[in-house]
Amino acid sequence: MADVLEIRPQDSQAEEPQQLTDGFHLVIDALKINDIDTIFGLVGIPITDLARLAQAEGMRFIGFRHEQHAGNAAAIAGYMTKKPGICLTVSAPGFLNGLTALANATTNCFPMILISGSSEREIVDLQQGDYEEMDQLNAAKPYAKAAYRILHAEDIGIGVARAIRAAVSGRPGGVYLDLPAKLLSQTMDALKAQQSLVRVIDAAPAQIPAPDSVKRALDVIKGAKRPLILLGKGAAYAQADADIRALVEKSGIPYLPMSMAKGLLPDTHVQSASAARSFVLAEADVVVLIGARLNWLLSHGKGKTWGGPKQFVQIDISPTEIDSNVAIAAPVIGDIGSCVSALLGGIDASFPKPSAEWINAIAERKNKNLAKMAATLEKNPSPMNFHSALRAIRDVLKTRPDINVVNEGANTLDYARSIIDMYEPRKRFDSGTWGIMGIGMGFAIGAAVTSGTQVVAIEGDSAFGFSGMELETICRYDLPVCTIIFNNNGVYRGTDVNPTGGKDVAPTVFVKGARYDKMIEAFGGIGYNVTTPEELTQALVESIKSGKPSLINAVIDEAAGTESGRLTNLNPQSGATKK
Repeated sequence: MADVLEIRPQDSQAEEPQQLTDGFHLVIDALKINDIDTIFGLVGIPITDLARLAQAEGMRFIGFRHEQHAGNAAAIAGYMTKKPGICLTVSAPGFLNGLTALANATTNCFPMILISGSSEREIVDLQQGDYEEMDQLNAAKPYAKAAYRILHAEDIGIGVARAIRAAVSGRPGGVYLDLPAKLLSQTMDALKAQQSLVRVIDAAPAQIPAPDSVKRALDVIKGAKRPLILLGKGAAYAQADADIRALVEKSGIPYLPMSMAKGLLPDTHVQSASAARSFVLAEADVVVLIGARLNWLLSHGKGKTWGGPKQFVQIDISPTEIDSNVAIAAPVIGDIGSCVSALLGGIDASFPKPSAEWINAIAERKNKNLAKMAATLEKNPSPMNFHSALRAIRDVLKTRPDINVVNEGANTLDYARSIIDMYEPRKRFDSGTWGIMGIGMGFAIGAAVTSGTQVVAIEGDSAFGFSGMELETICRYDLPVCTIIFNNNGVYRGTDVNPTGGKDVAPTVFVKGARYDKMIEAFGGIGYNVTTPEELTQALVESIKSGKPSLINAVIDEAAGTESGRLTNLNPQSGATKK
C-alpha cells in the first residue's frame, strides 16, 4: 500500500488517528495490484506528481518528448506482453497528441490504456473556459475500444480494472481513462481505499471454438488442391507459437506471414512462401487466415491479387470480422490459441497433404525470385542503394536472431520487409494496419524497455523525422537502441525540383547531406556516418557490441526510391493540365 496521511483529532482522548490516502496513490496502487510496473508518458498539469509518486513507489516512468511516441511505446509493450501498456499524458493538447497512438493501437489490436488528466467536469460542461478545457472522454470514444471517466476516489480501483479488462479481452485495443484533476487530490480512508482495489482475474479468458465450426474448417481444408496458411500479427500476439508451428508442419501446408508475423516460423523455413507471395495469393484455392484480416494490406480478399475463386477459412475472436469483405466458407470463432489447438487435434496421419504439384510450383517460383533477389543484393553500387545497404544489415542481424527490429518508411519499409529475415516471433515491429509513419522511436523505446535487449530501428529519413527528438529519450535512459537512417535527402527520394525554378525546394526534398549522426552525439550517444556497405557493417557490429544508444547515418543514392514505395496505386493522379 502506498504512503498514507494521518489526520489527528484535537482531543488527545479521542479515537486513534484516521489514516487517509488520496487519488494519486490509489491510481498507482490500482496499477501495481495488477502487475503493471511501467508507465510511458510526459509530465505536466495535472499529472506531474502522479509520475513522481509512481517512481517513488517503485514503478518505472519513462518520460518522452512527445505524447504520441509515449503512446506508441505503450502500445508495442502491450503487444509484446499481452498486458496493457500505460501511457500517461496531460490534458487537452497532451491528450490529443496521445490520441493518435491510441487510435493506432485500437486499429492494430494492441492493448494499451491512455490515461490523461483533464479539466473539471462542471466547468467543461458549462464551457466556462477552464485551463485546457476539453471534453476528452467524448473525443476519445470514436478512436478507442472503450473510454471511461472516474470522478470519485472510491471508484479508481474498479475504473482501472475495467480499463485493463477492456484492453485485453476479446479483440485487444486501446482504452481511454479520464482522470479529472480534482479526483487526484481527493482523500479517503486508507483501509477502505485498499479494499476498493480490484485485481483483475482472467482478463482474457479462452474462447473455445464450436466443434461444428472446427469440423467444417477441416473439411474445407481437406478438399483443397492448393491450400495456403496466412499468418497475421494476431497470430504472433496470441503467443501460441508451438501449436501454430505444429499446425503448419503437420499439415504440410505452405504459409505466408504478414510482416509482423515474420519469425513465428523462421523466414528460412522450407514451407515459407514469402518469396512467392504474389503467386500463392493468386493460385491458392483455400486460404486459412490465422490472426489476419482481409483489409487493404491483402487487397480486401478480392481483385486480381487473388486470382480465381477461392474459399477462406478464418480464425478470429470477433464474429463481426467474418464476411467483412468476402464470403468466409468456414469461420472459426474463438481465441487463436484455442482455435489452432482444435484444428491441430483434427490433423492426423490420414490428413491429406498438399499435392507435390502445388509444392513444386511454389518452390520453382520461390527459387526463381530468390535467385533474382540474390543477384540484385550482390551488386555494390556507389553510392549505396536500398538493396546494398539492407544486405549489409541482413548479414549482421542473421547472427543475432534475438534482436528486436523496428522498421518504417516507404521504400525502407518495403525493401526491408522482404530482405531482412526474422527467426523468432514478436521481434519485428512496423507501420502495421494503418501504414502510418512516426512509430519508429516510440516502438524502439517500448521494445527496449520491455525486453531489455538490443533494438535496431531501420528508418527512412522522412519517417525518422516524425519522432527523431526521442533520440534524447533513448540517451537519457541509456537504452540499447541503434537507429539506422537511410538518408537519400528526401521523401521517397531527393531528386525532385521546383518546376517554377523558385527559391523553395520541391515538396519532397530535405536538406542535402544532412548529418543525422550529429543529433545523437549532441545527447551523448554514438554517431556513425557511412557511405558503403562495408562501413555500415562495421558500424552496426560496433553499435550492437556496445549496447549503447547509437545512430548510423547511411548515405544512399538520392535517386533511389519510388513514389510511396509499393503503394503507388493508392496515389491519386492529377488530371490537371497547364493552360
